[in-house]
Amino acid sequence: MRLFATPGEWSFRLHAPVPPAVISIEGLSKTYASGFQALKDINLSIRRGEIFALLGPNGAGKTTLISIVCGIVNPSVGSVAVDGHDIRGEYRAARSKIGLVPQELTTDAFESVWNTVSFSRGLFGKRPNSAHIERVLKDLSLYEKKNDKIMTLSGGMKRRVMIAKALSHEPEILFLDEPSAGVDVSLRKDMWQLVRELRDSGVTIILTTHYIEEAEEMADRVGVMSKGELILVEDKTALMRKLGKKQLTLELSAPLAVVPASVGGYDIALANEGRELVYTYDTQAERTGITTLLEELKRAGVSFKDLRTTQSSLEDIFVDLTSR
Repeated sequence: MRLFATPGEWSFRLHAPVPPAVISIEGLSKTYASGFQALKDINLSIRRGEIFALLGPNGAGKTTLISIVCGIVNPSVGSVAVDGHDIRGEYRAARSKIGLVPQELTTDAFESVWNTVSFSRGLFGKRPNSAHIERVLKDLSLYEKKNDKIMTLSGGMKRRVMIAKALSHEPEILFLDEPSAGVDVSLRKDMWQLVRELRDSGVTIILTTHYIEEAEEMADRVGVMSKGELILVEDKTALMRKLGKKQLTLELSAPLAVVPASVGGYDIALANEGRELVYTYDTQAERTGITTLLEELKRAGVSFKDLRTTQSSLEDIFVDLTSR
């Protein structure tokens, strides 16, 4: 599937100077009239051309943050610049750079796919461009449905229409708020491929998700939010390398009732009704301690039939960070 980029199309992606960040957020806070503080001193730079995943439990502030950047909600304190344009002082210029796919499926149920996507382009003051609309619909596998009314489409197809609307005015930045909510596993995989191809065509992608495997599969960098604060921003691979713990599981030749006292100083526990010993160790430590552990177990008369290692997933890291 080819996405949107041929010579001469969206030429600003090829020729414009590349700033260090396409979105710059500084000292951003949001307190509602009720006194609830949804965001607390957020500082974040999002790089051009990356996929940035914003993770956090319900109520963490993810949607509020996106809404402020997209000009839907006003901040209480702080500044946001989109490709150098202040979101308040230069609202139109900033907003024209952004496509937003909200969590809710809000479309005109009685309108056709073609008309609703074309209308979205016009809202940004763009001249009609049937070739671009056709290209977007084809790349989203919607072209055969172009004359269908939105109300007749499946939930997954409606989600694709939302993405088409967001891409109708040729944005440089695409926000996806829970893009896989309510879609089946097969369609979710298709959407992941679509997002990668959008990124490859030059679009910066920012997504929020409850599906941790979605971030693990696609993201270049990960931000974790909790209680209105951005508690961590890190390259995904570096994050998993630094915070991911490894486990060595030993399948014992004979079950044990208790962990031998000689290895009590290790982070080790019995599992599977005493038939396994599980040792958790830090991948960043100078020494893993595995060699000395095995020697101690041998001296204690403990033998094993097999061993395997596993590493914590991004979901494990996320749960650990947000529960601290």
